[in-house]
Amino acid sequence: MSSKKVVELFFDVVSPYTWLAFEVMCRYRNVWNIELKLRPGFLGGVMQGSGNKPPGLVPNKFLYMTKDMERLAQYFEVPLKAPSNPFEAMFEKGSLSAMRFVVAVQGQAKDDKQVELVSRELWRRIWSQDKDITTPESLSEAAMKAGMSASEVGELLRLSSTKEIKDKLKSTTQEALDHGAFGFPLIVCHVDGKPEPFFGSDRFELMAHCIGEKWLGPQPKQSPAKL
Repeated sequence: MSSKKVVELFFDVVSPYTWLAFEVMCRYRNVWNIELKLRPGFLGGVMQGSGNKPPGLVPNKFLYMTKDMERLAQYFEVPLKAPSNPFEAMFEKGSLSAMRFVVAVQGQAKDDKQVELVSRELWRRIWSQDKDITTPESLSEAAMKAGMSASEVGELLRLSSTKEIKDKLKSTTQEALDHGAFGFPLIVCHVDGKPEPFFGSDRFELMAHCIGEKWLGPQPKQSPAKL
């Protein structure tokens, strides 16, 4: 088998469309001949750095997104539900503390499995259970549901406020911007030494073509059980 192609997924748990891409890429990690690298970034920084505006500022677009997410949740088989105030959750409360925490998890973990589990629990909180992801208590609850101990979580909360972690999140966010990001998800496929960026959760067929693989739908046979 040929060497695996590197695929980077830049993500932020505040983005519902990124949750869909996250689950699909995790399902395809052992289906396609790829090495998936999870790259936690900060959507607020990408929006500001690219000059993009929140979709909620356009009333018709916001109404469309609400219906669109209902359909996508069924298609991708992800328990995605809009919180009571999506705009507040995404753009007023934000995700800076949550993403610093995820970066801290990645810095302490041997591989991305723990990052995957913690990130999924954070997505569940905001986009399935309408819960907070901004306070230390919220982050602790999500991490312990992902299998971490109270002592591990305490150390991660300490690390997440350090300059090293803050700078790492800024650096990854800037990398996304350097790849042309204006939102998340951003998926960067490295093909023949060249980065091929894809935005959104609706480019999987094109992505598969780019890396010489086949799109088998949202639930390939080799994927894990439903969420």
